[in-house]
Amino acid sequence: MPFSSSTNFDCLQIDLTGPIVKVFLTLKVMSCSDGHPVASSSIGISHNFSTPLCQVENAPTASEASRVLLAFTPTEFQHLSIVKATRAEGKRKKKAFVPLSVQASELATTAPDAPRLYSVLLSTPLKPGDATTLEVLYMLTHSLEPFPAEISQSESQLVYYRDSAVLLSPYHVLEQVTYIKMPSNRIESFTRVDPTTRAGSEVKYGTYSNQMPNSYLPVLVHYENNRPFAVVEELVRKVEISHWGNIQITEQYKLKHGGARHKGVFSRLEYQSRPSISGASSFKNLLARLPPRVHSVYYRDEIGNISSSHLRTDSHKSDLEIEPRYPLFGGWHCTFTIGYGLPLQDFVFESVDGRRYINLTFGCPLLDTVVDDLTVKVVLPEGSKNPEHVVPFVTEKHLETSYSYLDVVGRTTVVLKKKNVVGEHNVPFQVYYEFNPIFMLAEPLMLISAVLLFFVAFIAYLHMDLSIRKSS
Repeated sequence: MPFSSSTNFDCLQIDLTGPIVKVFLTLKVMSCSDGHPVASSSIGISHNFSTPLCQVENAPTASEASRVLLAFTPTEFQHLSIVKATRAEGKRKKKAFVPLSVQASELATTAPDAPRLYSVLLSTPLKPGDATTLEVLYMLTHSLEPFPAEISQSESQLVYYRDSAVLLSPYHVLEQVTYIKMPSNRIESFTRVDPTTRAGSEVKYGTYSNQMPNSYLPVLVHYENNRPFAVVEELVRKVEISHWGNIQITEQYKLKHGGARHKGVFSRLEYQSRPSISGASSFKNLLARLPPRVHSVYYRDEIGNISSSHLRTDSHKSDLEIEPRYPLFGGWHCTFTIGYGLPLQDFVFESVDGRRYINLTFGCPLLDTVVDDLTVKVVLPEGSKNPEHVVPFVTEKHLETSYSYLDVVGRTTVVLKKKNVVGEHNVPFQVYYEFNPIFMLAEPLMLISAVLLFFVAFIAYLHMDLSIRKSS
């Protein structure tokens, strides 16, 4: 059940320094004497992601509380990529943060302009009079609007960001301060909602007091943001498992620059002679974080192999720095493929119940990118059955059959799909399956049988007399 008490302190921090909006929310919930929700709140935007903690307190006269509600506007809900929450337990040096489950609330209304609600499910319900500490992180993609929408090669990129000076909350907010942090001091304009102050690249709204539930004060910030807006429109990751000792991964990318569109003629001479000024918002390289002990790495496009890549490996990770054939400006596209092999023993294991399972990282290995449409295909060995996937968030799933060399009945393939993927989705996932080792003999037996048939046919040919003679 939701709190019959109220929110006492909220702190929202929104990081606008990159192409992805990162929001850090802290809450303190309490109940006033008449039982109505009240809250004090502070909102801010930070580079280092360190936020004040959120304390949630249940009223002494209330029943046990098992969840806290979060509210989002319809626009935020449309661009919402991930919502995570943790609960602080212990004190001082022994304090630990326990992950909590977050899900769409059944209280959400279908009205077009009504806030969309999410529920943070508490691991242990709060008894009357108890308090706890929470931290919430959520990310918004495609929420920065380039303005102007088209820029020349020598211009910097300016973007709009729209939000509220006060936290949209289903609770009564007693007190709140909003801090907005931009990547540089170049802020073209920002909405003033008194009291409003600016210090360098930071804008402060508030302090605001006694805000009613679902209060909203729209603000608009226009500022410079030349960070690469790398958007992967479509990514297909194909993971092929061979119990003969190798895992082959093939990743097909459709990449674009999602920032302000480039206008005019591109001058490579100007781009190379004035790299800090010409094409400031463009990008010409990306970093892919691959698993350790990769081998047989390749990077190519439709023309062929691309040699402008560098691979650095150690015992913990492998960094592949890639450069497309040309720098990407706003609106430009490119397609390419990355492939590599992994040792089987590092990623495929046997569970207690005898099933095999593969443990890999979900998401996109390219850092600081947004993936609009991600498809992960796990191709199991021929003869596998009863596949089951374990992913820590909601995905679309179906099964299909793939065929490779020497396959007879085909390979069961688990297909997982997810939209609006960011770096926070790069977490381990597992696919369990049943496999009888006898199927490993299928391909060798087929090869042996083919060789034997060839020799039998060859011997039969040698003993055949195909010469033409006259009849006696």
